[in-house]
Amino acid sequence: MIKLTILGNNSAIPAHGRHPSAQIVEIREQLFLVDCGEGTQLQIQQYNIKRRRINYIFISHLHGDHYFGLIGLITSMGLLGRAQPLYLFGPPLLEEIINLHLSAAFIELPYEIIFRAIEHDAAGILIDAPHYQVSCFPVMHRIPCHGFLFTAKSSGRKLIPEKCREFQIPSSFYQKLKEGQDYIRRDGFLVHNDWVTEPGPTDRKYAYCADTLYTESFLPYINGADAIYHESTYLQADTQKAFERYHSTAGQAAQIALKANAQKLFLGHFSSKYVELDPFREEASLLFPNTEVTVEGITYEI
Repeated sequence: MIKLTILGNNSAIPAHGRHPSAQIVEIREQLFLVDCGEGTQLQIQQYNIKRRRINYIFISHLHGDHYFGLIGLITSMGLLGRAQPLYLFGPPLLEEIINLHLSAAFIELPYEIIFRAIEHDAAGILIDAPHYQVSCFPVMHRIPCHGFLFTAKSSGRKLIPEKCREFQIPSSFYQKLKEGQDYIRRDGFLVHNDWVTEPGPTDRKYAYCADTLYTESFLPYINGADAIYHESTYLQADTQKAFERYHSTAGQAAQIALKANAQKLFLGHFSSKYVELDPFREEASLLFPNTEVTVEGITYEI
């Protein structure tokens, strides 16, 4: 299962009780911070996020509403005694920006920042661990920008304990059964895997589609996602403005969710010109019914 906690879902500036982009993705108790707009560490405190469990941070692009909270967060982590390394993924220039801030303030962090640059138009796997995988894909914005795909890997096939005992399979072989292997007993008898297991849960996939105008270019990367978060800065009446500013409307986000064969659509990155957000859900739901307008502080299960 993947858990998604929204820390900020507004665009550009804080307004109407909403904050710039930031969210926490949780897989197997590992926390990933995706974007870090102004005020993110205050939101982390507000919603009782365990910052010591944040070991990976992903910055989609270098517009301020997606990273202006980063230097404050990483320095606070140092002040609070962080010792373990922090992995940071983002545009190449981000490393220089961070180092300049730290140098100007004569700050020496008590932990290591391991920076991994995401080059313009790069696509591929960033992290591949036993229980999760994170990859990136380019979207289309005014400056280089990337989305991220989080995969919670399946734990394998589900054991049928009574059948395992019936066929005299030792517990030391259970993990291989979960991986789909057959078992050969000492007497030479072959125990077929599907006799003692049944299909387990499938991989869970969540796609964060960062700031982008409407484009189908990244559909191959997010196809079949269980849920996607797609920016919906504007409503349909402002389609031309969305195009000029390299953003999307709620209806366009719904089109992407539909074409991607997604199961659920989360909307966010709302323009400050809108106080009420119900019209976003209404517009997107006409095409993609399983749409939700994100609410800060809510944790969604995927």
